Amino acid sequence: MQRMKILARHIVAAVLPLLFLLPAGNAAAQSGTGKLLEMRTDGKDTVFMDAIRPSRIYEKLPRQKGRDWKKYYRLVYNFNKVYPLALEARSIIRQVDSTVSTDGLKRGKKEKYIKGVQKNLFDAYEGTIRNMTVSQGALLMRLVDRECGLTPYEVIKDYRNGMAAGFWQGIAKLFGTDMKRHYDPKGEDAEIEDLVTKWEEGDFDNFYYSLFWEWPEHVEIKPDVASKRR
Repeated sequence: MQRMKILARHIVAAVLPLLFLLPAGNAAAQSGTGKLLEMRTDGKDTVFMDAIRPSRIYEKLPRQKGRDWKKYYRLVYNFNKVYPLALEARSIIRQVDSTVSTDGLKRGKKEKYIKGVQKNLFDAYEGTIRNMTVSQGALLMRLVDRECGLTPYEVIKDYRNGMAAGFWQGIAKLFGTDMKRHYDPKGEDAEIEDLVTKWEEGDFDNFYYSLFWEWPEHVEIKPDVASKRR
């Protein structure tokens, strides 16, 4: 069993860094875009108007027992650990895409730049990724698919090759994970989507506290990970 856990962590460490460097131009529009504020002008005065989301208050909940509750507690705990990294992946994709597009990089310089970004990523998040559990790694794969619109299998196939993608898919299957399955917010991933909604509405920390009676510690995001390296 211990050997299986060690092998599983090696798989997570090998596959996950690829999810932070999708091919430029593949970012999904799932995150939405910014909106313009409504404004009203009265003489020389201009007033900007917007709707403020309601704030929810969560009370301390008694610790629940049972297999389903334990599974849910683990999901909430793991979500707090990995969702900031999924958001960082989305941000990095946009930076890489913008740099490649704006600078008009040719194939050689483009590959050099992407390899530089990959090294920055490895240096910044190696410890975090290697210390992930298998369930945290699987959850991160689901969330990267949500934010970026590509399954882990598609990422590896596009960034490396089909043979590598097939190899890691076979290994993932041994641990009950399917790297070809897309994120399903209304089906199998409904509970994850609910946590995403709480995060986006600023309610997640209070919700986390209501379950665990302590405030969550968020992953530290490193600045300038996608800075140019040519």
